[in-house]
Amino acid sequence: MTVLPPEDEVRALVAAVIADVTAADPTPAAPGRRRWGSPPVDGGYGRDERPFGSEAIAVGADHGGYALKERIAAELREHGTEVHDCGTDGTEAVDYPDFAHAVARLVADGACRYGIVVDGAGIGSCMAANKVPGARAATCWDVTSARNSREHNHANVLVLGAGLIGDRLALEIVEAWLSTPWGGDRHARRVEKITEIERRYLAGAEVGATR
Repeated sequence: MTVLPPEDEVRALVAAVIADVTAADPTPAAPGRRRWGSPPVDGGYGRDERPFGSEAIAVGADHGGYALKERIAAELREHGTEVHDCGTDGTEAVDYPDFAHAVARLVADGACRYGIVVDGAGIGSCMAANKVPGARAATCWDVTSARNSREHNHANVLVLGAGLIGDRLALEIVEAWLSTPWGGDRHARRVEKITEIERRYLAGAEVGATR
């Protein structure tokens, strides 16, 4: 026979657990609003030492990602982030490479800290963005892949597929992605190898152009 503890002891235990959680998070988000994480910390590679919200984030989408792009942009602005909207501005059919390129270029040139691109599946825009030297675009379909792309791969462009994830999950992915610091250390060597591949092909293109 299982003997249950007195009701007052159960209440005291629950109160203690709640107190511990509250103490670990002394600045809870206002009712109805999620907190978008603490600022990323620089891992010795890139510009992550600047606090989240201090620089513009470029956003872009094709017609399939337009609605979600607008939702993400509004959320970013609500949290005090400057947003550079590269379009599109409606649901009329357009070509996703144009917008992925525009976002990736702003990030690679240093005009914006990060970029977020949305299309139907999140694949084509990622391919297009990664053609821009300096862009490290990652398609993420869940919070785990978002965190991994930041910590391990130093992604600076997030790509989402509006047709495959809902708005709520998309916002959770954005929050996780922006809040996850670049890991550096052993990951830096591997990301540098990615950059070196890029340099090799760029150098080859320059040699070919001078012939």
